[in-house]
Amino acid sequence: MAQGFNPPGTWQPRERGFSMGVVQHPGHFIHFTGQVAWNEAEEIVGLGDVAEQTRQCFRNIEAVLGAVGGRLEDIVSVTTYFTDRSQLPEIQEVRTAYFDPQTAPASTSVMVAGLGHPDFLVELAPIAVIPPERFKPVD
Repeated sequence: MAQGFNPPGTWQPRERGFSMGVVQHPGHFIHFTGQVAWNEAEEIVGLGDVAEQTRQCFRNIEAVLGAVGGRLEDIVSVTTYFTDRSQLPEIQEVRTAYFDPQTAPASTSVMVAGLGHPDFLVELAPIAVIPPERFKPVD
């Protein structure tokens, strides 16, 4: 059975009909909502700055992972959506600061015409697997 959750420190999408993360039992798979540059107050962080927007995506990812005992190293796959091909090197540079190159997750990058808000430049949609000894159930 899957269980959606929305940890403190992230914007709360439940009234929009989705969750920040979903735990899939057994196995503790965490399927993320696409993470964008919104902070907890639903303000865009890094307006016009793809590197800062990417960092905010990772801050959101870390908050979701932390709520269930996860770490960035538990991410097994990331799909990156972006709106401007020329900004992909900046996105990748930020990404490399968050992942060990020896254990980096699988990755797919997709250029799109637009994202959910016209000021979003990047969206990250990871999947993680939390080891049983670290997994914290969600309320």
